[in-house]
Amino acid sequence: MDISIVIPIYNESRSINRLYKEIVGVMTSLEKSFEIIFIDDGSTDSTFNILKGIDNEANKNGVNFKYIKGEYNFGKGAALQVGFKEASGKIIITMDGDLQDDPNEIPKLINKINEGYDLVSGWKFKCHDSLTKVIPSKIFNFIISRLTRVRIHDFNCCLKAYRREVVKGLDINGGLYRFIPALVFYKGFKIAEIKVNHRPRIYGKSKYGFKRFFQAFFDLFTIVFLIRFNKIYVRNSVKYKNVWK
Repeated sequence: MDISIVIPIYNESRSINRLYKEIVGVMTSLEKSFEIIFIDDGSTDSTFNILKGIDNEANKNGVNFKYIKGEYNFGKGAALQVGFKEASGKIIITMDGDLQDDPNEIPKLINKINEGYDLVSGWKFKCHDSLTKVIPSKIFNFIISRLTRVRIHDFNCCLKAYRREVVKGLDINGGLYRFIPALVFYKGFKIAEIKVNHRPRIYGKSKYGFKRFFQAFFDLFTIVFLIRFNKIYVRNSVKYKNVWK
């Protein structure tokens, strides 16, 4: 499989049918083998029934389609982890299921990966979220960029492309998915960031709030500790390796 598209969703019943059709349209034009994987993170609306309907349509049209239903709402990190495990593509694309991430950006992400990068992260340059989400996000991105020294603008954008070997070594349960670029960078992979189109929300409301904002800061301390520990570990490993030559 050339491309896997992994989409974690929670109560997105009104969005996913249109999103599926947009993705198929874009991917068909690329003439690459692809699969679409929806991870339903314990939705309480009709999301799962709609996924079953999409599956029937996909089977008729020869589209590689998977959907997985979680018993509970374990969170985006856990859903992504499941999607990474299921994905078989050489390149893996992730995106949100609320239609704000634009499938038309997928070819740009793939082209950037093919320039020699291991992770390409989207940057919502013109963000269409509310100020109550945009302002905390800008503060969060500024702080994590300074603390980790990974100079990108938008850590939390779900629209990303990964080489397969990158995701197979990631542990992003809990809220650690917000720090994927930093985790990947400190594993020695080459990362890049490109501007992507961000669309206004059509259905529902954002699941991001100040509670998640403060939780992200607790997770940030964990990430900084892990990065510093990893740097010490690597430095000591090099020292021991030199001793045992």
